[in-house]
Amino acid sequence: MSDLKKKSRIMTEGDARAPNRAMLRAVGFTDEDFNKSIIGVASAGSDVTPCNMHLNTLAEKVREGIRVAGGVSQLFHTITVSDGICMGHEGMKYSLVSREVIADSIEVVSEALRHDGIVTIGGCDKNMPGSLMALARVNVPSIFVYGGTILPGTYKGKDIDIVSIFEAVGQYSAKKITKEDFRGIECNSIPGAGACGGMYTANTMASAIEALGMSLTGSASMPAVTSRKAEDCYNAGIQIVSLVKEDITPKKILTQKAFENAITVVMALGGSTNAVLHLMAIAKEVGVNLTLSDFDRIGKKVPHLVDLKPGGRYVMVDLDRVGGVHGVMKMLLDEGLMHGDVMTVTGKTLAENLKDLSPFSKDQDVVRSFHNPLFPSGPMVILHGNLASGGAVCKIAGLKNTTITGPARVFASEEECYEAIIKDKIKAGDVIVIRYEGPKGGPGMREMLAVTAAIVGKGLGESVGLITDGRFSGGTHGLVVGHIAPEAQIGGPIAILQDGDQITINADKRLLEVKLSDQEISARLSKWTAPKPHFDHGVMAKYIKLVSQASEGAITVKNN
Repeated sequence: MSDLKKKSRIMTEGDARAPNRAMLRAVGFTDEDFNKSIIGVASAGSDVTPCNMHLNTLAEKVREGIRVAGGVSQLFHTITVSDGICMGHEGMKYSLVSREVIADSIEVVSEALRHDGIVTIGGCDKNMPGSLMALARVNVPSIFVYGGTILPGTYKGKDIDIVSIFEAVGQYSAKKITKEDFRGIECNSIPGAGACGGMYTANTMASAIEALGMSLTGSASMPAVTSRKAEDCYNAGIQIVSLVKEDITPKKILTQKAFENAITVVMALGGSTNAVLHLMAIAKEVGVNLTLSDFDRIGKKVPHLVDLKPGGRYVMVDLDRVGGVHGVMKMLLDEGLMHGDVMTVTGKTLAENLKDLSPFSKDQDVVRSFHNPLFPSGPMVILHGNLASGGAVCKIAGLKNTTITGPARVFASEEECYEAIIKDKIKAGDVIVIRYEGPKGGPGMREMLAVTAAIVGKGLGESVGLITDGRFSGGTHGLVVGHIAPEAQIGGPIAILQDGDQITINADKRLLEVKLSDQEISARLSKWTAPKPHFDHGVMAKYIKLVSQASEGAITVKNN
């Protein structure tokens, strides 16, 4: 009994714990339950967003599995923020902050209630890294369950999704589509439950977490509204009880090799730049020293194999149809690009999980062969230069042009830039600069999908560059550079740029620079003063004081 109740025994055993047991009896515990492992089930279920609207139903399938396997569960909830709904306005400042709140809330509940194991269920961008950060901190046997991807919407016989309507804003402003089509795309782009369908941040992080070994095999690519996803949740409930018996904890799974596997999969899939931020944050929770150089090192040897939006043609359900994320992992493992000897939540190694998978059919074109990749190296590159001594992140998937030198068009906020784009004040050849949107300056590193989608909608997607100390949605595509460190708010050189300065983005040479001498940059910085923070109380004021730079994962805690 003690082995199965390593933490919860202090809460349920002995005469002194009669009051504790009395409270638990009121929520349904029986005498028999006090002898079982107590498993926390953390659901991010909410009708705030379609990504999470079905998660409470899935949580009940997890609880059913736990009961059948001989455990007892306690359901609790954590928050979610919908990036799609928050995009383009002040609400987006709270998105990245929510990752920290999610991690903190799961840690608080599970540590307070002495759970022997935890299953977390998430379905939106920050639920996933927030959950993994918490699981790493608490370090009891744990499984993450992805709520699943949405099915594509359809309009006039074509598949559409969330990015379709963001880009339609620019198209309608440019008079490229009618009012009727604009509304038609709006009303049909999100057909129901599930996370945004392309290889955007949610699907990227689900894939990365499966590659880390923290989800059951095949979990990442199952659509939300399928019996398979319900079965995935039930199986997670069964398996968590086994993990408690075997004492397989996150710190035994989340090793340096596991993170290298996750980066490898993200590169092969053409995943979101947000994966850089989130994987570094999770790694810091377990004391793994993951840096930007690891992404660059691995990206140079891993080809881009999977043709997924936003840079490609397909969505996650198409990948699921032909063999799924775990099929891609099998390809990479067979090619010697993944570590097969790492432990996973199945209780088996990655190689054991994948050994019986069949290769992809030659009759599909979602996943390319190693002889015919979309790009011979990873589509996410790390840039350095006199504008980013701490590094910056650029995604080149699907781009024809990966370099630009042009005059800066400088904006102090996302809103200023968006207005200029809509009013046709941005021209081909410009390099847009959006600053004071970093972790401290924003605060919260807003995503710029409204801006980048408007650029594409205006027909400028291949002819302008954009740099920012903020970040981008996984749905963004174009020659854009984010996560610039140091950020403007703490005196990074992006703070002293002026309209007309010549800026070079060269993804091939991993270069981001302004054509100014070191003396001129220093002279401008000597006259610069930091703007007053936007918040002086509440959660955002705390965040400003604690948050690190993007190059460190924008975390609010130091290494354990």
